[in-house]
Amino acid sequence: MNSGAGRPDEMVLVHGAWHGGWCWQRVVERMATTGSYRTWTPTLQGLGSRRAELTPDAGLRAHVDDVVGLLEGEDLTDVVLVGHSYAGFVVREAADRVPERVRGIVMLDAWAGHDGESMADRAPPWFMDAMRAAAETSGDGWAMPALPAEVLGVTDPADIAWLAERCTPQALLTFTEATRLTGTVESIPHAAIVCHEAGIPFRAWAEEFGWPVATIDCGHDAMVIDPDGVAKLVDAAVATFGPARRR
Repeated sequence: MNSGAGRPDEMVLVHGAWHGGWCWQRVVERMATTGSYRTWTPTLQGLGSRRAELTPDAGLRAHVDDVVGLLEGEDLTDVVLVGHSYAGFVVREAADRVPERVRGIVMLDAWAGHDGESMADRAPPWFMDAMRAAAETSGDGWAMPALPAEVLGVTDPADIAWLAERCTPQALLTFTEATRLTGTVESIPHAAIVCHEAGIPFRAWAEEFGWPVATIDCGHDAMVIDPDGVAKLVDAAVATFGPARRR
């Protein structure tokens, strides 16, 4: 959170699989009321408004490049990176590449791995079996169709329709490409926010890495379902990272 005088803190919110920067709209609106953060919501290659860029090669590395490119291109420092779901892999690798720009990382119901691991390595077998089968059936073997919003814990009919209109297919390579970490990322403060357990061990991963864990009482797409709760818990997590170095 902003400690008082000076410009707002920088926060980059990175969406998960099949989504785009648009999915953070409600959280950003809540954060705007405090003036504590200047928020950035990039859309990763091949998704959302960049769906025309979807190719079999639009994998994890391309998405890390997107985030690093934003941090360097806008010369952002003391940044809080927030990664939802798949973007846990994205923000951790991005932070490992430019640690001097990152103040802390918030993992929102997020996947996490060690150097050389991919999401596929960390996933239960049933999960990747389903992803590969869906890509084979509906995506020429390489594009995974978006999961129904109901699978992501969304129950409100209006929200289900909103997500169905906006979610787009994603390259299977994002789930199978191994992360590259030097280990520097582990020296950056992390905090985890976990939702209802739905077959993916987000809490267990956070505990494995030794991160403090907060719980939000909703389904996986928390930024859509409970944006107030997400905004408050992210703000609380940032408070544990200590003051920004530029202050």
